Amino acid sequence: MKGRNDLSSKSETEKYSLKYHIVPPKGLLNDPNGLIQYKGIYHVFFQWNQHDTVHKNKSWGHVTSKDLIHWDYHEAALMPDEWYDKDGVYSGSAVSFEDKLYLFYTGNVRGAEGKRESYQCLAVSEDGFTFEKKGPLFNHPRGYTGHVRDPKVWQDGVGTWWMVLGAQKEDLSGDTILYQSTNLLDWEFKGSFVEEKLSLGYMWECPDVLRFTEKDVFIFSPQGLETKGKEFQNIYQTGYLTGKLTSNGTFAPDKKAFKELDRGFEFYAPQSFTDVSGRVISFGWAGVMYPEVEAAVPTRKDGWLHALSVPREVTYVDGALKQQPVIELEQLRQPNPTVINDAAQQTIELPSLQNELLIDWENTPKDFCLHIRKGVTMQYHHGNNRFVVSRTNWLTKEREEREVKIEKGLKNIRLLLESSLIELFINDGEEVFTLRYFIEEESRQLVISTGDEIENRTISLYELSV
Repeated sequence: MKGRNDLSSKSETEKYSLKYHIVPPKGLLNDPNGLIQYKGIYHVFFQWNQHDTVHKNKSWGHVTSKDLIHWDYHEAALMPDEWYDKDGVYSGSAVSFEDKLYLFYTGNVRGAEGKRESYQCLAVSEDGFTFEKKGPLFNHPRGYTGHVRDPKVWQDGVGTWWMVLGAQKEDLSGDTILYQSTNLLDWEFKGSFVEEKLSLGYMWECPDVLRFTEKDVFIFSPQGLETKGKEFQNIYQTGYLTGKLTSNGTFAPDKKAFKELDRGFEFYAPQSFTDVSGRVISFGWAGVMYPEVEAAVPTRKDGWLHALSVPREVTYVDGALKQQPVIELEQLRQPNPTVINDAAQQTIELPSLQNELLIDWENTPKDFCLHIRKGVTMQYHHGNNRFVVSRTNWLTKEREEREVKIEKGLKNIRLLLESSLIELFINDGEEVFTLRYFIEEESRQLVISTGDEIENRTISLYELSV
């Protein structure tokens, strides 16, 4: 095994390098896969093109950790080297059963004329590092195109195994389908996972099911949603429905609309797992972009592209789904933070390009503005409770923004800041923004403003170091 400092991606100038996010050793990274805590070790797999920064030749990259902070990089766990996965080892999940690690994934195959075939496959390991492929598990379901992928597997309270798959029906509408098993090897098709028909795009990717005492949550990434006001502005979206898992394995959604999980520019294909302490922990891909924007990302010149989000603990309490950085990340905080009390405006020089900013208000501020390194702006407008994040697009050089309404008013924000990646958590994680940004100049200036009014607030700025 090699440590992060030996293998992690670096930019020539270091100004875009990421220090505490998982990045590819080289090449392109996308969806997180196979998340699990197995034999005391956290395993994170990810889609990985080892040879180029384009979406081809996907294998499963592999990193491990004992503390969710320090990551060891390993050789690819699964390679596209069999007839059923020769054009890509696509996304999937992991479970532990009878002391073995089971990886479920989609094998992607392209025919001579480019026709897509997909196979839902299994690989098994006794140590978590060497895997024996078992091949496809069942035939392709009738009534669906070749776009069936991303198996997520879990076991219910009575020992039954369930699998959901992102799918596209032959009428080109999105769906998630359900399978049932007693032994992880033999699977029975059970039809659509969601009990009612939903019109949400032409393909549902990366389904995930989170179970809480108050609600069950179905997370998925539909492609083909039309923009709705300020919502659904990205090329593809990730969001969720709340409801309840039924005894027959299907999902009965509440009468609530599909809600975006992350309001930023780049967040997609998250996957969760439950660790031994009972926490639901999730990673997402910080990278889904329009192709021309992706092609212009500066780190491609250094031979690497994209990153995963930090690990987030997901909870559902008092009717709200929340995402927060796992508590282990607080160990990255260096001692003696900069603490700032009441002031109408403050200008802070960041101690490095890896920082954490905490702001707590005693009362909802009238207005609030945060300028980050002369490139990213975050504004709260008290009059209509809108929170707006804007940046300069590195391809078009134009300003672009995302926003959300903060129904209960702004109470606190937590900002994880890297040289080219930001994760913002609002009101204890009730709303989240993830975004990439690329600043040409070496500015480390942070400007915090509330206009002419002085408000009771506390600002803490930590330098972060792995």
